[in-house]
Amino acid sequence: MRLRTILFATLFVVAAMPGFGAVFLRVYENTLVRQTEAELVAQGAALAATAAVWWPDALPGRPSRRPYHVETPTTDIDLSTTPILDERPAPVAAGPPSPDAVVAAARLAPVLDQTRSATQASIVVLDRLGRAVGGTRAIGSYAALPEVAAALDARPVTVLRRNGAYRATYRFEWLSRAAAIRVHYARPIIVRGRVVGVLSLSRSARALFRGLYEDRGKILIGVVAIFLALLGLSGIISRGVTRPIRELGLATRAVASGRGGIPAIPPTAAVEIQGLYADFAAMAAAIERRSRYLRDFAHAVSHEFKTPIAGIRGALELLQDHPDMPAADRQRFLTNADADADRLTVLVTRLLDLARADMAEPGAAVSTELAPLVDRIADAFRDTGLAVDVALPPGSPRVAVPAATLDAVLTTLLENARQAGAGTIGLHAAVTPTRVELRVGDDGPGVAPADRERLFEPFFTTRRATGGTGLGLAIARSLIEGAGGTLTLADATATTFVIDLPSGGG
Repeated sequence: MRLRTILFATLFVVAAMPGFGAVFLRVYENTLVRQTEAELVAQGAALAATAAVWWPDALPGRPSRRPYHVETPTTDIDLSTTPILDERPAPVAAGPPSPDAVVAAARLAPVLDQTRSATQASIVVLDRLGRAVGGTRAIGSYAALPEVAAALDARPVTVLRRNGAYRATYRFEWLSRAAAIRVHYARPIIVRGRVVGVLSLSRSARALFRGLYEDRGKILIGVVAIFLALLGLSGIISRGVTRPIRELGLATRAVASGRGGIPAIPPTAAVEIQGLYADFAAMAAAIERRSRYLRDFAHAVSHEFKTPIAGIRGALELLQDHPDMPAADRQRFLTNADADADRLTVLVTRLLDLARADMAEPGAAVSTELAPLVDRIADAFRDTGLAVDVALPPGSPRVAVPAATLDAVLTTLLENARQAGAGTIGLHAAVTPTRVELRVGDDGPGVAPADRERLFEPFFTTRRATGGTGLGLAIARSLIEGAGGTLTLADATATTFVIDLPSGGG
């Protein structure tokens, strides 16, 4: 699948998770049940207050053991954890209800009828002993029911009971647990601090599908808003991630096939994608430099090898064509061929050294003490009659470069200075917390201005006639760069080389 498809599918699933949670985690159903409970509490409060006002004088009822406060709907109702009790049983046989409750029920009858018609709720009036007075044809006592017992004790209680008369209407109604239950709410009627009766209210909670149908407008608006938000987010992701990645892939294939250039960084791309474009541009530029270097290198190798091979081949042809050649001439041609073969051997060896230097990878952390190494190399060149002046800062600085690498580089620079006719060479170091700068200067003629730009190119040499291969400085620079340093010719003078090395602990 495309990245855009994966991202859109991920966003869609994340957006749909609240809907799945509402159905399967019963979040929405719990809301419907609690809404039903809140409606019953409001009805019960109004009816209980009305009954308390119209209740006639009577014998004292059960005293309230706690001050009565208007309560809020309970928040403990949860279809996943709240026990669902059996259907409300028939009342237990009992004596006739108290006369005051009969009078109050008669007075409340019109109000209760209007309330039942408007709310579709079942409302039963009970006396101080839990005996049915009005609102039901059943005769007897409900005092044994836990919600009625709590209300007689002046504690309003809500319970969930099964609805025995329920029959499924919709095909998928089995998904709704609230469809087959009724919310039962019992509320005490308190007159002058005493419980004189109970109102028992019950109603079926709004089922899931009915609730969804009734709230279809809001749900549709939410679905459309979520879908539009998904489209907007998909557009942002497309412009910020997927489209730049696709364009970068096309540019990568174009560069790999040898055509095309480095793409511009899209301004709408994410910061990480912009960094990827910058890295790709740096990589493409490095590949182009390496390719150009390889082309030039192959051309130079071909040119350098062609001259001695042509000399050897010419000498062999002359020897074959003139078997009676004088011994002196034969020896001269053989000597030239041998010299050309030696040059080929030297070139091959130096090329192998250059390849190793170019392909060298940084190894484990190393720490080389600079002073003993520099002193040893200086002493070796002093024995050849060359004056070497060493000036290092106190404390014997250390560099994070292998000793063999630094030895090879310094030996190459000092040997080049000696062969160029220098009489004195100076080795001076400057130390910073992270770098060590080592300067190698001499009193020789220096590098000609026309040769300074090509000084580090492979096979470039001004001593070809004396056997120079033009690979010494190229190898030295590759070795230093492989160790994390640099080798340059000082700008102010053409007789000083600057070796910048990473400082090493130890």
